[in-house]
Amino acid sequence: MSPIEPLEPEQIKQIRESSHVSQAVFAAILNTSLSTVQKWEIGQKRPSGTALKLLHLVKKRGLNSVID
Repeated sequence: MSPIEPLEPEQIKQIRESSHVSQAVFAAILNTSLSTVQKWEIGQKRPSGTALKLLHLVKKRGLNSVID
């Protein structure tokens, strides 16, 4: 398996906005906090591990790919 490419803050914001959801809804779907999503989008924090993998999955296949 190849390593997961990091995402820039603007890319994370674009993923969320293309899904047409608020930061709060995006956070709930990804099982993280609103403040974490806010920090990702302004570059104070970087997603890693499972969160990064989920973001790439949403980017590639859409938000429905991670919703029950």
